[in-house]
Amino acid sequence: MLVSKNRPLKVMAVAAAVAIGASACGGGEIGAQTSENASAAASNAAADCAEINMAVNPWVGYEASAYVVGTVASEKLGCTVNYKDLKEDVSWQGFGTGEVDVVIEDWGHPDLEKKFVKEMGGDGSATDGGPNGNKGIIHWYVPPWLAAEYPDILDYKNLNKYADKFKTSESGDMGQFLGADPSYVQFDEAIVKNLGLDFKVVFSGGEAASITAFQKAEKNKEWLIGYFYEPQWLFAELPLKPVALPPYTEGCQADPATVACDYPDTILKKFYSTKWAEKADDPGVKLVKAFQWTNEDQNTVAKYISQDKMSKEDAAKKWIADNPDKVDAWLK
Repeated sequence: MLVSKNRPLKVMAVAAAVAIGASACGGGEIGAQTSENASAAASNAAADCAEINMAVNPWVGYEASAYVVGTVASEKLGCTVNYKDLKEDVSWQGFGTGEVDVVIEDWGHPDLEKKFVKEMGGDGSATDGGPNGNKGIIHWYVPPWLAAEYPDILDYKNLNKYADKFKTSESGDMGQFLGADPSYVQFDEAIVKNLGLDFKVVFSGGEAASITAFQKAEKNKEWLIGYFYEPQWLFAELPLKPVALPPYTEGCQADPATVACDYPDTILKKFYSTKWAEKADDPGVKLVKAFQWTNEDQNTVAKYISQDKMSKEDAAKKWIADNPDKVDAWLK
């Protein structure tokens, strides 16, 4: 407690005693009231914050976003957050049943929007939440060593002359193209077919397997071409090189069977359960609506999880502690 230097020097003893007694009593009351008010505020915040059923799609960047938002919601607002490990299409089905409230990172699903977003002709169970701040970039990539030694391989028109180099036991007589998780936004089989490429798409099954394959190919100078994307922490360690496909134009992916173009850069979005998002005064809803961050932010947390082997919860807590200004901006 600070003592004022302007306090009068000559004060009657009785008055001083009364003042001291009053101060002591008042201070105790104020302290108790402050503590009581703080407890009440925390209790009210928790009571006002409905549950958040957070879909968690199967890639580490999504996990980074989901657990940072969820950790802020639970630790700063007292919300109950339920994390649900789901594929993308299954997540959207949960909007109408109440099983999913938030998809924090969507890479573009016109088919699902037409089915679930009212403005797109859907049933209205999903609401477009706007950008989450991340920019999604999908391409076909090769490891750096391959691009350096065979620079013409960065043009799809030259892939067939190297197809034999990419053969594996799984691709048979054709070159192997490494797909990722077939539930991701991808048109690789159609692109291969429609561009007349002598390759077979073999799916890795998931992000971790694709990362391992690219790391191994660079280390051992193995021939590999495959689907990959940003934001993704791997690029800080291994600068994969994109292979140029026919450039994306509006509508070139409208019919999945006829796709013969590259992927577009995508402004990643949030989608909510419409019913959940209508709770305008719910602090959890306000937080999710306010959330935005950068590719660099996401890559930092994703690296904590993937490379530093931190738990998703601890990775989120570390980033939150290191970025109080960004977190405060979401909570205003």
